[in-house]
Amino acid sequence: MPAVEPPIRVAFCITDLDPGGAERALCQLVTRLDRQHWQPQVYCLGPEGTLVTTLQAAEIPVQCFGARTPWDVGIVFRLARELRRFRPRLLQTFLFHANIAGRLAGKLARVPRIVSGIRVAERRSRWHLPVDRYTNCLVDGNVCVSQAVAEFSYHAGLSRHKTLVIGNGVEFGPIAAAMPLDRESLGLPADARVLLSVGRLDHQKGYHYLIDAMPALVREFENVHLLLVGEGPAREELASRIVENQLQKRVHLLGWRDDIPRLLKTAEVFVSSSLWEGLPNAVLEAMAAGLPIVATSVEGSSELLTDGQTGRLVAPRSSSDLQEALEWMLRNPAVAQQWGQAAQVQAKTNWTWDAICEHYACLYRSLLRQPSRLNAPRL
Repeated sequence: MPAVEPPIRVAFCITDLDPGGAERALCQLVTRLDRQHWQPQVYCLGPEGTLVTTLQAAEIPVQCFGARTPWDVGIVFRLARELRRFRPRLLQTFLFHANIAGRLAGKLARVPRIVSGIRVAERRSRWHLPVDRYTNCLVDGNVCVSQAVAEFSYHAGLSRHKTLVIGNGVEFGPIAAAMPLDRESLGLPADARVLLSVGRLDHQKGYHYLIDAMPALVREFENVHLLLVGEGPAREELASRIVENQLQKRVHLLGWRDDIPRLLKTAEVFVSSSLWEGLPNAVLEAMAAGLPIVATSVEGSSELLTDGQTGRLVAPRSSSDLQEALEWMLRNPAVAQQWGQAAQVQAKTNWTWDAICEHYACLYRSLLRQPSRLNAPRL
C-alpha cells in the first residue's frame, strides 16, 4: 500500500474575528478546506471575537493575541514564535494589519510561502498603500477580492505577476429559503415598504448620503421605511442626522442582527450606498435573496450587478441619485422583482462558497508545487 501523505499545514492570520465581510470569508474558507489534504490553524491579532466560536465548532484551532492597538509591534514576534511551533508550509493573511504583521512574522519564522488577502480599495489612509508596497517583496502572492481592487493595487505599485482575483462567496441555500419577518416585530406598520441596508456604521458606507435621500422619498411614499443594520463608530453621527431630517419614525438603526436572511426576505429593496468597497458581501447576500438592489457603482458592486438588468447602479456621494433610483424601484415593483430574480440566478451560478474555496485550494497547490510562479485561475 502506498504511504498516505499527512495534511499540509496552512496558517491563516486576520486582524480580528468580530463579524464582518473578511472575517466571515475566512471562516468559510478554513471550514471548507478538505481536512484530508489541509491542516488549518487560525491566528487573530486582536482579542477573542464572536467568530472564534464558529471556528472552534468546526474543530479549527484558533489563537487570539489580544492586541488592543495596531501599533503593538510585539505582536509580530509573538506571531513568529507561534508560526515556528506550527511550522506551516503556507501562510494566508487577511486585512491590512494582519497582512503586514503576517509578512514580517512569516519571514522571521521562515514560512515557505506567504499569501496576502487584499479585501478593499483603501482610500482613507495615506500610509497604508506605501507600507503595503514596501513590504510586498515578502509575499508570494496577493489575492484581490475583485478586479477593481486588483487594478487599484496595480496603480498603488503592487506587482501584476504576484496578483490575482478570487472573489467572495455566498451561502445561497439558507438565504434563499429564509422566511420573512413580521413587520410589526420590527416596530413597523404591516403595510410598510421596507428599504434595507446592512453594513458597519462607518463613513465608508456612505449612510449619510442615504439618510439625506430619505426626506424626498418620505414625501412621495407615506409608508416607506429604511432599516440600517449594523454597528460602528458613526452611529451617533447618523442618529443625529436622522433627527435633523426629522426621520425618527422612518429610519431605524437596528444594530447587529443574527437574522439577516429573514430581514432580506422582509425588505422590498436593498440599498448599498458605499463610497468604496472590495466585493461587498451584503450585496451578494441580497442577490441570493432575490431582492431588488440599488448600489453605488464602486469596486465590486459594478462587477456583481449590471445596471438595468440585475439592479440599479448610481454614482457614489449623491443623495439625489440614490433618491431617484429608489423612487424608480418603488414605482416599478414588477420590473424590480424581475431584476432581483435575475441577480439571484447570478449568485447561485457564479458565487457559491464551494467554488470560491476550490479556487483558493488551487492557488495553494500551485504555489507549493511551483514556488517560482503564481499560477491559479481567475474567477
